[in-house]
Amino acid sequence: MTRIFLGIESSCDDTAAALVRDDRAILASVVAGQIALHADFGGVVPEIAARAHAEKLDICVEQALAQAGLRLDQLDGIAVTAGPGLIGGVLSGVMLAKGLAAGSGLPLVGVNHLAGHALTPRLSDDIAYPYLMLLVSGGHCQFLRVEGPQSFTRLGGTIDDAPGEAFDKVAKLLGLPQPGGPAVEAAALQGDPRRFAFPRPLLDRPGCDMSFSGLKTAVLRQRDALVAEQGGLHRQDRDDICAGFQAAVAEVLSEKTRRALELSPAPVLAVAGGVASNRRLRAALHYVAAKARAGFVAPPLQLCTDNAAMIAWAGIETYDAGQRDGMDLAAHPRWPLDRDATPMLGAGKRGAKA
Repeated sequence: MTRIFLGIESSCDDTAAALVRDDRAILASVVAGQIALHADFGGVVPEIAARAHAEKLDICVEQALAQAGLRLDQLDGIAVTAGPGLIGGVLSGVMLAKGLAAGSGLPLVGVNHLAGHALTPRLSDDIAYPYLMLLVSGGHCQFLRVEGPQSFTRLGGTIDDAPGEAFDKVAKLLGLPQPGGPAVEAAALQGDPRRFAFPRPLLDRPGCDMSFSGLKTAVLRQRDALVAEQGGLHRQDRDDICAGFQAAVAEVLSEKTRRALELSPAPVLAVAGGVASNRRLRAALHYVAAKARAGFVAPPLQLCTDNAAMIAWAGIETYDAGQRDGMDLAAHPRWPLDRDATPMLGAGKRGAKA
């Protein structure tokens, strides 16, 4: 007999609800974005995001149930993002999930947002454990060996800004709209990646750790040099900067992925998270996997950005692993997947993009 879980996601600036069946069928998926609410601020404002989640969460759940043609009493469990993330948003989701669980009697499962991303390739492609996962998104970037729904070993990660943060900040520096990732990628299509010699941080050091703060600073200096030299920034300048920046990120991630596969060989390389929707990056990682004779899985774009289907699926897997949560389920602003690894900025955080 199949089971259906409700997933609730509110860790950053997307309010989402989804219904997923344990045979990997996504019965409904609703996402309410907040781009317009934060547009004037150049990034996500936590207080505004939390208020929007509180207003939209129950509506998203109602819409998901209607989309699937189901009632709450026809479900088998409720999964909710309990962290990491902006605490106001995470708390809004957790409180709603608790109320629904208390009123319906359904089991409650608190899900790590990062585990949602890490397990997405199992939802989309039914890949087997173990596999190597590159989680690359707005507030985090790390290599994980995934051996089970609650078994993650971190091989490396960013020691400062995550790539998603760097994309957002570069977009802001260049006057491009938010979210920055799609805007920079679109501009890069018209640019020359060889015009500017941007650094490839930490490629001269062994291991799988990464750094993107210096790359972001190099973009700032190049922009300021062009403005001082010619009195402004032409569109071609902007496009060339975007192309050079994107090429640098892709090269760093490609080389570090090659090292991760060498350090911990796996039959499949999977990539997930918002930045995983970048086509240049996907192509580079696919090439690395092929060279290592590993399979390559990149979930559909709608499952790479924040969504509740991945939370529902992670809830099913962790529930099957024996996890149950009660009314004491807490919201965690920080919640690393590999608790034995040395704490690292970007390994288990979700924060404002501003």
